Order: sequence, then C-alpha cells, then structure tokens
Amino acid sequence: MRASGLLDGAIAGAVGSAALNTVGYLDMAVRARPASSTPEETIRRLADRTHVDLGPEDRAANRRSGLGAVLGYGLGTGAGAVFGALAGTRRLPLLLAGVLLGGAVMATTDGSLVALRISDPRTWRRSDWLADIVPHLAYGMAAAATFNRLRPPSTRGR
Repeated sequence: MRASGLLDGAIAGAVGSAALNTVGYLDMAVRARPASSTPEETIRRLADRTHVDLGPEDRAANRRSGLGAVLGYGLGTGAGAVFGALAGTRRLPLLLAGVLLGGAVMATTDGSLVALRISDPRTWRRSDWLADIVPHLAYGMAAAATFNRLRPPSTRGR
C-alpha cells in the first residue's frame, strides 16, 4: 500500500462529500423539502450508546447538528482513503469506480441507519430512494474523477 494512494483517496473522498452535500442541498431547494434529521439522530443514538453527554438540550441539539455533518465528511473522506489504499496505482474506469464508491458509501450510511434503528429502507418510497441514490452517485463520480486526476502521470493507464 502506498501512502500516496491513501492520501489521494482521502482528498477524493472529501471532494465527493462536497458533491454529495451540494446535490442534497440543491434537492432541498428544488423540492422545498426539509433537511434530513438522520445525521443528528445518528449522533443522538451513538452518544446514548457510548454514554457521551452532549450537554443541556439546547447545546446538545447544536452539537448533534455539527457532529452529524462532521460524521458525513469523515465517512466520505475515510471511504475515499480506503478506496485509494485498495486501488494503489491502478485507475479504474470512471463509471465503475464512481458506482463502486457511491454504492459503498450509500450501503454504509443506510446500513448504519438500520443498525441504529433510525430508518428502514424497506419502507422507503421511490422518491426517498432517489433522494438517497442521486447524491451518493454524485459522491462516487466526483470522488472517482478526483482520484483519477490526482494519480501521477507515471501511474496513468496501468
């Protein structure tokens, strides 16, 4: 494993996270839908399970909001780093890498929602699935394109 793959992957994952958030915020603006409560609820459940006191409720709500966003960026950056470490010097085709990355992050986030009993994807409507798939695909494509762009010229095409 080369450290440069890990670092390039982390950078790509951060770019992908920004793309995911941008697409999500655009969806909120276009459909006039509210922000998802799942990041904050994830933090609430994790804090409860680990016995972490986030303070009085007015402050705890703000901490959950901030930590929920940080958790999302951490997951996206970490997933990119793992991808970079596994990819090494290889460059996967953009569409394949994008779908793999987006699918992996979506499976991780949706899996955590199920594990923490926050949501059950089996009950989701078509619009719920689209609101989940599209931003994760944007994550994957942006992360994969960034990773491929960061690869040194000597590793391209190998």
